[in-house]
Amino acid sequence: MSETMNLTRDEAALRSSCLSVSSYQVHVDLSRAAQKGATTYPVETRVELSFDSAAASGRVPFLDYAGVSVDSLTINGTDYDAAGFDGARIPLPGLVEGQNIVEISSVSAFSRSGEGLHRFEDPSDGAVYLYTQYEPADCRRVFPVFDQPDLKARFRFAITGPAHWQLRSNGAEVTRQAVAEGLVRAEFAETELMSSYITALLAGPYHLVQDTWRGGVPGQEEFSIDLALLCRASLAEHLDADELFRITKQGLDFFHAEFGYAYPWGRSAGRNGKYDQVFVPEYNLGAMENPGLVTFTERYVFDTGATEAQHETRANTILHEMAHMWFGDLVTMHWWDDLWLKESFADYMGSYGVDSATDFTTAWVAFANSRKGWAYVQDQLPTTHPIVADIPDLEAADQNFDGITYAKGASVLKQLAAYAGAEAFRQAARSYFQRHAFGNATLEDFLGVLEEATGKDMRAWAAAWLQTAGIPVLQTQYDDAGQVSVRQTGTDPTTGEPIARPHVIRVGLFTLDGTGTLSRAQSVPAELAPEAEQGITAVPGLQLPEAGTPRLILPNDEDLSYAKLVLDPESVAAALAHPVGDPLARATVWAALWSMVRDGQLPAARFVEAVLRLGLQIPEVVVVQSLLRQANQACELYTPAGARPALEAQLAAGLAQFIAAGDQHNDAVLAATRVLALLSRRHDSQLEFLTERLESEADEELRWLFLQALTAHGRAGEPELEAEISRRTTARGRIAHRLALAARPQAEVKAAAFQQALTGQDAEGAELSNDHLTATIDGFGADPQGLTPGYAERYFAALTGVWQRMTQGQATRVVRGLFPSPSEAAAEQAKQWLQENQDAPAALRRIILEEQDHLLRALRAQRAATAS
Repeated sequence: MSETMNLTRDEAALRSSCLSVSSYQVHVDLSRAAQKGATTYPVETRVELSFDSAAASGRVPFLDYAGVSVDSLTINGTDYDAAGFDGARIPLPGLVEGQNIVEISSVSAFSRSGEGLHRFEDPSDGAVYLYTQYEPADCRRVFPVFDQPDLKARFRFAITGPAHWQLRSNGAEVTRQAVAEGLVRAEFAETELMSSYITALLAGPYHLVQDTWRGGVPGQEEFSIDLALLCRASLAEHLDADELFRITKQGLDFFHAEFGYAYPWGRSAGRNGKYDQVFVPEYNLGAMENPGLVTFTERYVFDTGATEAQHETRANTILHEMAHMWFGDLVTMHWWDDLWLKESFADYMGSYGVDSATDFTTAWVAFANSRKGWAYVQDQLPTTHPIVADIPDLEAADQNFDGITYAKGASVLKQLAAYAGAEAFRQAARSYFQRHAFGNATLEDFLGVLEEATGKDMRAWAAAWLQTAGIPVLQTQYDDAGQVSVRQTGTDPTTGEPIARPHVIRVGLFTLDGTGTLSRAQSVPAELAPEAEQGITAVPGLQLPEAGTPRLILPNDEDLSYAKLVLDPESVAAALAHPVGDPLARATVWAALWSMVRDGQLPAARFVEAVLRLGLQIPEVVVVQSLLRQANQACELYTPAGARPALEAQLAAGLAQFIAAGDQHNDAVLAATRVLALLSRRHDSQLEFLTERLESEADEELRWLFLQALTAHGRAGEPELEAEISRRTTARGRIAHRLALAARPQAEVKAAAFQQALTGQDAEGAELSNDHLTATIDGFGADPQGLTPGYAERYFAALTGVWQRMTQGQATRVVRGLFPSPSEAAAEQAKQWLQENQDAPAALRRIILEEQDHLLRALRAQRAATAS
């Protein structure tokens, strides 16, 4: 990434102080996009803006643009030399005081990385599909723009493309005119005021299904929203439109009642609202909240086996993005420091909405066991940060779409709802929308409406929860009289200060019932005050059973707060020996056990054994999926090398037995089959089992997972892989095929895969797409023969070059994906690179610091297991 691509917060603040933007008119010409090998497209842009020269302090403002070329630049009717365009910025030397019109003719490049306007050729039928993805600042890859969230404007888009294509944008199509044989120009309604990163374009022969929602805010006039679902034509038979529309309508009903503010997008000039949901290929994210044109990964079009948990996760994502129509789109942060103002809220509202408005019943269970687990991992890294982060530039912004901003923030909001009261929280949100609609907001703005709704001073709460970093640790202790207390500890790694946060929690006591299950016997409320002496708060009323009786004490029962839990030894023993009856408590207990494995407090072997004995019997498949992934990771990372083969054999055998004995349509069996295949890329004890399964397996995903494992051990090769891809040529198959080819256990194959990963190009020199780059990296890493450890030195030597050559998204895939496996040698190499590259880009150093921390954590856990 060039230096001028990395817009700083100070530059953005100066620009917004001297500029305001009225409107953009943008025409994107995709008339040649379907031609074989197309790489670029013309763009015409017209910007109307107001300039305050005094506020500019003599500096020349610039438009952001990461295109191929600027062919003409006209400011207020005068042509200017565009030679100042440096590949990232277009200087605007001719601006005058007051109103200005800037017109630019330029050429932009199609993306293969999922950043900007992504172009995809469907291997099933050769059709070409295009879509945009901009957050945080890739709108500039498509057209010249002031690409920062606080310079909101109205946008009017037009697309020229094939007449038989779907051509779509945020606004509704208002005209469509033929411009040449087989080509049309579609123009779209001007948008409401919005930020550039949530504008969107879509083009291609997408399959379309339509419906309408009618409703509104209770007590107000009803209105209609036109609904649409789109996906690639080759996936049309798998688009379960009935379920998707049902969840969409449930969400719209729920958020109108919850937020008290009518859906604002696309309703100008008496039109219906517009809400397209599009499932797109090679997508970097789960979804993106573009108003009126929400994009989702097409992995949510279930063309292979899907568990109930996958359907619930999709529903959560649908409602997460819908919440953004208000949190983030209607009211937007000024700069990326306050990214949490939209993502934390949407993450919380996604789970809240699924639980409240849909037929799914385990949203909070999934949140406790899986979503918060992401936050707990992120918050223990040396690069953790407060929820309200310090984001000096765009590179840092791109990296802060992380577990702190999403899951920790959402967890804290759940605690806030318990702390302030659900009704006060709801009223604060409603005031927030009314007061800041179509504008930008800050933490202070949010605290203002919260204080009005609660009547409390929220500054201390915000300082403790939002403006400090690190994870609080809760553990119970008890004296000889059976008096239970909860102790809060922890350190803010950014300041070194102790963590002392207010918590409203419940402490649960679980004892054995007549079925041998740990059932809740008591649940006592407790309020942990920051000023508590030594962080200890007594919990009166909790009565422990007689000594020696199996029992479990669960701090944070009902998962009301955000904290890492350390269970006392008797509770650990009980949880590893007996099932927990309550679903949410069960999810919370298993999350605590996994955290103890990562901390070296619980040997990986005990965890894996418990997963096989108890975890596979858990009714909630979302928890089963999580536990199986963790068991696989426990073997790979947290088990000493000498004990690893035996533990992996035990896990593989247990999974194979469970699969063989189970109903093949059972969700837990499907989850176990996937994990066994992944485990078998490293471990060979169940290859015969996979070979037998392959003969009768029809599911495309599972067939490729089996073949990848067999190929990594030399039990399948190029002929089998070519036969499989010829059998069914799909986008999924192409990605899986590339991974399998890179997994072959030959030195020359690994050398080629490593080189392709570093260059981002395939063997013929063609650019690898985002998904194909990841597949190459994953295939290289499938290495049971031990062919890759020698690449560590070359990896560290190549890092800065990779960061300079690739987009940040592609470079991140390479840097994380090729980081060496845990070893003392790799730890030393990472330490040396960090010492010798103090001046490397901060975003690159952050990745290496995080990967080094994961590595050191694994080594500590391995040493602890050896010593136990």
